[in-house]
Amino acid sequence: MSNKIEIGSKAPDFSLPDQRGNRVNLSDYLGKSNMVIYFYPKDESYGCTKEACSFRDNYEVFKKSGAVVIGISSDDIASHQAFAANHKLPFLLLSDKDKTVAEKYGVGKSLGILPGRVTFVIDKKGIVRLMFSSQLNFEKHVSESLDILKKIE
Repeated sequence: MSNKIEIGSKAPDFSLPDQRGNRVNLSDYLGKSNMVIYFYPKDESYGCTKEACSFRDNYEVFKKSGAVVIGISSDDIASHQAFAANHKLPFLLLSDKDKTVAEKYGVGKSLGILPGRVTFVIDKKGIVRLMFSSQLNFEKHVSESLDILKKIE
């Protein structure tokens, strides 16, 4: 059973370990910053690397707009650590090993086999302002997120 999140609904809280082993909660950011949370299939795969590097290359723009960027996949902490180091990713990567957070966010499989590639923009109040799902338009996850952030600044 996957949950249905819609634009305007409250984002589910979560608690996951980042690439350094620290716990990160959605609630840590409420009232402080907008969040761009993107779910992606696999560290070091072609599309996920392009997407992560696109978020990296626009990281300062996200910071200026008052947003944190967080990537989530089912890869383990060690994999995330290597991926972040290899591509100099300045943002958090969270390990959702059992996919419970992906399920909470309704991120299932796309094309029937691949873990979903879905980006959410969540405002400071915890309200979902954007859901963008595309397995192949890697960089569009970044441009769609930035467009929404301009509107909610």
